[in-house]
Amino acid sequence: MDQDFEEHSFWLNFKSGLIDLIQFLAIVLAFFVVLRFFIAEPHRVSGSSMVPNFHDGDLIITNKLAPKMATLQRGEVIILQNPRNASEVFIKRIIGLPGDQVQISRGQVFINNQPLPEPYLPAGTQTREGQYLSEGEEVVVPDSHYLVMGDNRNGSSDSREWGTIKKEAVVGQAFLRYWPPQSFTFLQVGKKSLY
Repeated sequence: MDQDFEEHSFWLNFKSGLIDLIQFLAIVLAFFVVLRFFIAEPHRVSGSSMVPNFHDGDLIITNKLAPKMATLQRGEVIILQNPRNASEVFIKRIIGLPGDQVQISRGQVFINNQPLPEPYLPAGTQTREGQYLSEGEEVVVPDSHYLVMGDNRNGSSDSREWGTIKKEAVVGQAFLRYWPPQSFTFLQVGKKSLY
């Protein structure tokens, strides 16, 4: 009799523990799903458009709340949908903000008729023109749009070719590089940008 009671008690405890474990795992899974789809998302840098600051294979975490909760700043590195293929994403740097007058002249970027300081680029970097942003021509960034460029100015497909991007195309702001380990960095943004 006691043995039957102990077996019955064991199975009740086992079932109760199993149910608790399943509930706990469901909560953890729900947390990570919300985190992944609404708050932060990992991305792999593909290609050389952001060299020398980001390299092919670098792994970063993107803050997906930034474009929705705050005003994006010039100099910030963002992940955006490829304007020609929305199933792909690019990594670029914000150069022009809504309302900015942007011009390329003699290899230099000008914002509102002032040379743009770009401490994240190697000294002497020349910015070439493109089909959208031609040498000496001024482009005004429309409301709710951004003009973006890669740091590798001679090896980047960006707004110079395909124009400004809508704010809705911004997936998020790069805020942490975690791979390779020796490049682990919290990425500063806006005017204080290290890049």
